[in-house]
Amino acid sequence: MANLIPFGRRGITRGFDDFYNMMEEFFNDPWFGGWRAREGFKLDIQRTDKEYLVEAELPGVKKDEISLDLTDGTLTIAVNREENKSEENRNYIHRERRMASMSRSVYLGDVDPDGVTAKLENGVLKVTVPSKTPVEKSRRIEIQ
Repeated sequence: MANLIPFGRRGITRGFDDFYNMMEEFFNDPWFGGWRAREGFKLDIQRTDKEYLVEAELPGVKKDEISLDLTDGTLTIAVNREENKSEENRNYIHRERRMASMSRSVYLGDVDPDGVTAKLENGVLKVTVPSKTPVEKSRRIEIQ
């Protein structure tokens, strides 16, 4: 009585494998670039005792295509690139390289806007933002 489902059958989810595979292929298809474009660029954020270090991967992006804003403790990195090439007699089937605009914002808290530095090197933007408040050391609280 305990073995009502035949060996080797997965029950109710068996019929969904084809659907899941189809969806995965659709979103991983190189022709479907819109999904990946919405992801934006990758960020790493580190916190030390004195500052934040924000690193953004921006391969192929030039310095003049990047804008940085710091408003009320929120750092915004924006990229706006336009390629204006005159190409006649080209019959493109698919084209993604002409215009790109993306941005990421991250809240850092109480920071010093006057001490912010930024450097673009080998496709990685490194932004250093001094913090006004030191990192709080954790402490154990005794329950009475």
